[in-house]
Amino acid sequence: MSSQTPPTAKKVPSERVHHGDTVVDDYAWLTVKDDPETVAYLEAENAYTQQATSHLKPLQETIFQEIKDRTLETDLSVPTRKNGWWYYSRTEEGKQYGIQCRVAADGETPPELKAGESLPGEQILLDGNELAGESDFFSIGTSAVSPGGDLLAYSVNFTGDERFTLKVKDLTTGETLPDEIPGIFYGGAWSADGTAFFYTTVDEAWRPNRVHRHTIGTPAEEDVLVHEEGDERFWIGIGLSRSERYLVLSAGSKITSEVRILEADDPAGEFRLVRPRETGVEYGIDHAGDHFLVLHNRNAENFELATAPLDAPGDWTPLIEHREDTRLLDVDAFQSHTVVHFRRDGLTGIRILPRDAGTYRSERLDSAYEISFPEPIYDVSPAGNPEFTTERLRLGYTSMITPPSVYDYDLRARELILLKQKVVLGGYDPADYEQFREWATAADGTRVPISIVARKGTALPAPTVLYGYGSYEISIDPSFSVARLSLLDRGFVFAIAHVRGGGEMGRRWYEDGKFQKKKNTFTDFVAAAEHLKAANRSSAIIARGGSAGGLLMGAVTNLSPETFAGVVAEVPFVDALNTILDPSLPLTVIEWDEWGDPLHNADVYEYMKSYSPYENVDDRVYPPILAITSLNDTRVFYHEPAKWIAKLREVADGGPFLLKTEMGAGHGGRSGRYDSWREEALTLSWILDTAKVTR
Repeated sequence: MSSQTPPTAKKVPSERVHHGDTVVDDYAWLTVKDDPETVAYLEAENAYTQQATSHLKPLQETIFQEIKDRTLETDLSVPTRKNGWWYYSRTEEGKQYGIQCRVAADGETPPELKAGESLPGEQILLDGNELAGESDFFSIGTSAVSPGGDLLAYSVNFTGDERFTLKVKDLTTGETLPDEIPGIFYGGAWSADGTAFFYTTVDEAWRPNRVHRHTIGTPAEEDVLVHEEGDERFWIGIGLSRSERYLVLSAGSKITSEVRILEADDPAGEFRLVRPRETGVEYGIDHAGDHFLVLHNRNAENFELATAPLDAPGDWTPLIEHREDTRLLDVDAFQSHTVVHFRRDGLTGIRILPRDAGTYRSERLDSAYEISFPEPIYDVSPAGNPEFTTERLRLGYTSMITPPSVYDYDLRARELILLKQKVVLGGYDPADYEQFREWATAADGTRVPISIVARKGTALPAPTVLYGYGSYEISIDPSFSVARLSLLDRGFVFAIAHVRGGGEMGRRWYEDGKFQKKKNTFTDFVAAAEHLKAANRSSAIIARGGSAGGLLMGAVTNLSPETFAGVVAEVPFVDALNTILDPSLPLTVIEWDEWGDPLHNADVYEYMKSYSPYENVDDRVYPPILAITSLNDTRVFYHEPAKWIAKLREVADGGPFLLKTEMGAGHGGRSGRYDSWREEALTLSWILDTAKVTR
């Protein structure tokens, strides 16, 4: 470890007064992104981190090569059929980005594609490598082929700030049309005849709040504002039903939703409201032939599935009623069946509901069934099912030892057909590893699930990475990671703490980890760490989390710093109170339905102040911390970890405390796959070094 002196952030006292509470923030000046002093400080931190980790360069390069050597660099996805075409993407060795392609379809069975080969008649839709050019960052926000298959709407970004420029490509001629619209958000939808494309734009707080209609071949200045959302708690989006019969305009806050629909063959028509918003009621709609399917939580905490007439979409009749033990996640309507994605006992699942002649019959609901899977822990979800008429269901499946797999489920034969499993080179054998679930007991007696994977024969207790998130009802489900093998093969255990605030155990699990119960998220994570130690499974525990999981990292480090041998906090939401107090910032107002409103509610202010990581750094001994952020992140600003690290250096003992800022990226870090592998290799080498494992 380098003995170089870390940067010292200057202190410029700035007072904040809320609810009679005066707080002095010495590092608020770091919020000014274009101040040369801010940039100079971040660059100094980068130089210090580079010097402090310079001894890890050989190990970092070794791990990078391990990731690379295990990855089939020239590869392709399983083709997905839509409107007479098979769509797929492929990668080529040495190239950072994927290539989107299609070939004409013949039958329901996907064509056999081999890595490094292309099919006769292949048409390249988008080549990310050509589009990226020499840019350090590149991402695609939208890629939507018109129902007729002749036009492609796509959007690109070169900074990481998630603000895209929309373009339109003529797939018949290969030419890019003059249509170009800057400053759009993700997503979009075509009209049925391909003459119009609907897209969203954002307000000054970068909240998607407007839907526009662009007529192909006309200037962007003539685009029509279709809908504008005035409530700052709501985001809006636009999509197309699987049947391609309806445009679906959705508005949603963290706890409430509202949907409007329009026949896709009438793009200039007026959207009609499905059901007025009702605080606390969330719902979504899908077209199912002669009726709509509606998934909602009105008087149904874990959601129920209802039907609704086409001419009265707000009139809901229960189809699958609420169950306390099953959280309904999503519904997909097809001509001959309906697929329900659900969660039960901390695992995801798939339920099939048959249909007759496009209509449900109550006696056939008794024959509904669930698809079974053999592993004790796994994650499954519908994937790549764009066609309304099909007798095959495409599924994505993975576990902590099973690489991502793509199946077709034959609805007639009721059997799974493996189409592709991600190739892991270098002799990987799932039989060499084991995965299982254990349960920690929280302070209030709640049982908290922990998913664990390790190489068989690993000597215990072992160094452990404990990962967590615990917000927004987002579940961190068991999944496979090529990069993780570099830890497991060096004797590490990897564990996921499924803490409250996530959705792993249903809606109540989420509700018990938000608002004035948010501290359950943090104490659950500490309980999971203590369980792993008490069970003699773990020795040195490195905690890892990102974004809202970065808030978790900061909170548990304040709560129990002695529990952890090190902490990796990626794009961490560690200055939560100051951010949620500022309604001019992106996400803030909508976030009040997640954290509470500390600006107008003194009790919420005091509660958030009691756990917000930046406010609660003290003079205790903290473990080593690696904080990673991006200058152009619009979800969690770079200054949150910058302020946090500065305060840790000023107040706390222990460390070292390292800050690494990507100067040309966004919330997801670097965009190219080789660049992201190098960043992960740095993080893993730091974890190994911190746990005193250097081979």
